[in-house]
Amino acid sequence: MIKLNIQNEISRLRSVVLGTAESNGPIPKIEDCYDPKSIEHIKAGTYPTEADMIKEMNAVLKVFEKYDVEVYRPEVIKNCNQIFTRDIAFVIDDIMIEANILPHREKEVRAIDYIWNQVAEDKRIILPKECHVEGGDVMSWNDYIFMGTYSGNDYPELITARTNIQAVKAIQDLFPKKKVKAFELRKSNTNPKENALHLDCCFNPLGKGKAIIHKNGFLVEKEYEWLVDFFGKENVFEITKDEMYQMYSNVFSISEDVIISEQNFTRLNNWLRDQGFTVEEVPYAEIGKQEGLLRCTTMPLFRD
Repeated sequence: MIKLNIQNEISRLRSVVLGTAESNGPIPKIEDCYDPKSIEHIKAGTYPTEADMIKEMNAVLKVFEKYDVEVYRPEVIKNCNQIFTRDIAFVIDDIMIEANILPHREKEVRAIDYIWNQVAEDKRIILPKECHVEGGDVMSWNDYIFMGTYSGNDYPELITARTNIQAVKAIQDLFPKKKVKAFELRKSNTNPKENALHLDCCFNPLGKGKAIIHKNGFLVEKEYEWLVDFFGKENVFEITKDEMYQMYSNVFSISEDVIISEQNFTRLNNWLRDQGFTVEEVPYAEIGKQEGLLRCTTMPLFRD
């Protein structure tokens, strides 16, 4: 059996599912893309190659090995993008919840069935069909669960809107003792600098009481202000629109004081070191071209 325990984003990581870039398939057609940033790179002829992405993911694997973290990988499906494991399932406390994701990504979910099947049956939850949710929009934070959502009338037209209000309600029902705090995110199918694909694209809580945040990712200023007050202004690293586009907020904590970050995030990495964090830098810019970074490619199963 696989044991699960996720109370927050920062406790010492013991086991994780890391996506795979193997057999990633050809460059997608524009009409098959899920986000505006991928489209931008396809048009520019700069879409990442499989070889480059495998190399980047191997760098993260090495960091996990260094910290003695047990790593699971999805079963490789031929010609399928399986990089972003955070989308397909997530763990809260000792419960694994299968995400209801974009219908044509169903295969990706099946690729981790061998993990799902090793979880105790009463600890596996599949939400009702009408609840749309992806793991990038869900963050356990001790007594809280932070969730990104979008409740505009144009939700059905926005392929970038991944988590609906029905899912927020369902999670609240599943975890009645926790406070579920939902944040309306800014969405755009066409402009990656105006699109917070998931909550972790504009916000990330870190150890030592710190957090990374991008104000424009939030549709409702009061909700952004609530987060800043919650962490304290002096503890928050504010990122610019361009830094959000580069995925600055999508770093990944191995523990309270160790963070995996992209090697080019100079301003952020310097700040993190000034705050006393150990920063494990990896090359991840090619994967970042698909509007996902370190948190998006990892799905933690157990933290101490």
